Amino acid sequence: MKTILLIEDNDDIRSNTAEILELSNYKVVTAADGKEGVEKAIATVPDLIICDIMIPVLDGYGVLHAVHRNAGLKNIPFIFLTAKTERSDFRKGMELGADDYITKPFSGTELLNAVDGRLKKMEFLKKEFASGLEGLQQLLEVTDSKTALASLTADRNINRYKKKQRIYSEGNHPARLYYVLSGKVKSYRTNDDGKELTTELYSAGDFLGYIALLEGTVYKDTAEALEDAELAVIPREDFTELISSNRLVAQQFIRLLAGNISAREEQLLGLAYNSLRKKVADALLLLEKKYRQEGAAPFAISISREGLAAIAGTATESLIRTLSDFRSEKLIDIREGNIVILNREKLENLLN
Repeated sequence: MKTILLIEDNDDIRSNTAEILELSNYKVVTAADGKEGVEKAIATVPDLIICDIMIPVLDGYGVLHAVHRNAGLKNIPFIFLTAKTERSDFRKGMELGADDYITKPFSGTELLNAVDGRLKKMEFLKKEFASGLEGLQQLLEVTDSKTALASLTADRNINRYKKKQRIYSEGNHPARLYYVLSGKVKSYRTNDDGKELTTELYSAGDFLGYIALLEGTVYKDTAEALEDAELAVIPREDFTELISSNRLVAQQFIRLLAGNISAREEQLLGLAYNSLRKKVADALLLLEKKYRQEGAAPFAISISREGLAAIAGTATESLIRTLSDFRSEKLIDIREGNIVILNREKLENLLN
């Protein structure tokens, strides 16, 4: 049963609204002023908050501000219940982060439709979205960003890249967001001696080039196709409109894009402190995690030794010797140039 916090100072309105919600199988917690409302929000962590604007002690804007300042409450849907109908009032509330407005007087149907709609959208946002542009479309539909949806999905340009073809270059200013439809892509950085370090691997369903867009800076790395690939191209203007048009869209989109940050940090930590054997094993397991196709066993991949060395963060000669050791230990096999993982468990549990 979903819990709704209702903050309303008028006894009759509070009682009648609570009764309507309870008849619809919601658990209702009530408060008569803003301070009491914030205290009950912290105590109960409701699924949704309905709050009047003109309430004593702390007004509705103050309640909304307090809720958004609390890490445990900031993502709870917030609906203003108010007799204030001026455009400036609506704008102020929405700029502060309110999700909806219900103006007085209202019908029970209006109330329930607003509550049900917001709760369904929050449930949807907690789910994992499908990969591909389909997942992006689901995200936009549930957050009511119809204009952004149209601009991002209608007549989307598809760029095709050959193996080793560059997609964008370190130091250039970003003009678009890329989305991998098929194929494999890597990003890498190069030191003054020309030595490469692979910073990320991408496969179908991944976005790339977003960090520079979010930061408003130049690309910090270079991206190129590991094999023939198709990428959807989303102009920077459309991306900016998307993340600025809706707070929930921004939160969810950033979560989708930044999901690999902790994994990247762990990878870089391993490159700094792991032994050679552990680095090579981790590189092979990373490739398997990114590119293993469901149902395919054992995992095999065609990759140059130079490319694998750039992922492992080691010299090519050292990598080749280590692969030879792994092969003699029957951890991997090499068939027609493809690296085949034979014993994943032992690779995972190699001592550092």
